[in-house]
Amino acid sequence: MATVNFSVPEDIKNAFNIMFEGQNKSAVIAELMREAVERAQSQQRSQDAYRRILARRKNAPHITEEQFRSAREEGRP
Repeated sequence: MATVNFSVPEDIKNAFNIMFEGQNKSAVIAELMREAVERAQSQQRSQDAYRRILARRKNAPHITEEQFRSAREEGRP
């Protein structure tokens, strides 16, 4: 296991110690770090997907609103 050192505001440290009293604080911190990594990875995947969508839109055929409406209504009863 690795050891890490972080500086945090005193009020956060005190609130953390009160909230997680009697628990394995190293395990709590490790889980919080794991969740933060997963959240950041998810955000990165979302940003990557957004960029891919924008890039594809540049090559998408351009149609008028009338053409769009017509295609949408085509085949409807």
